[in-house]
Amino acid sequence: MVEAQIHIASAEILAALESVSDPEIPVLTVMDLGVVRRVEQHENLVEVDLTPTYSGCPAMDTMAADVTTALNKIGYEVKMNLVLSPAWTTDWISEQGRKKLEEYGVAAPLSEDLDLQALMGGTRIVKCTNCQSTNTKMISQFGSTACKALFKCEDCLEPFDYFKCLK
Repeated sequence: MVEAQIHIASAEILAALESVSDPEIPVLTVMDLGVVRRVEQHENLVEVDLTPTYSGCPAMDTMAADVTTALNKIGYEVKMNLVLSPAWTTDWISEQGRKKLEEYGVAAPLSEDLDLQALMGGTRIVKCTNCQSTNTKMISQFGSTACKALFKCEDCLEPFDYFKCLK
């Protein structure tokens, strides 16, 4: 996993960014997701680069507006930049973000090879977020959002989303 290493000099700016939740998975922040790619402070102006989780993600406008609002609240003007390259990857989700996903009931993404085995080959390797069993099967390629697949545990019978690996 390759987490973003972003230098943010101000603890106040970092705290503001860490308060902005993903509108689709509210337990994750924009920092957990790794969509904040660069933050630069120029006196009273904060310039933020955001990378969408996928092209056309409906949550990006909301995330950008929420980041702007959070930074405005602490007295900064904001210049928001949408950055498409390099493309976002699930490798950018922080370790803390992965734990939050699991606790929320969404299985964290597997590696690219394992993801293909789980989604295309029917290999039972996605852990149930309720009982941790891998006796799970995919019900649908699409879960609550396009970036998730719907799985069901064959042991505890609970349905759950699996966050697909995106590269």
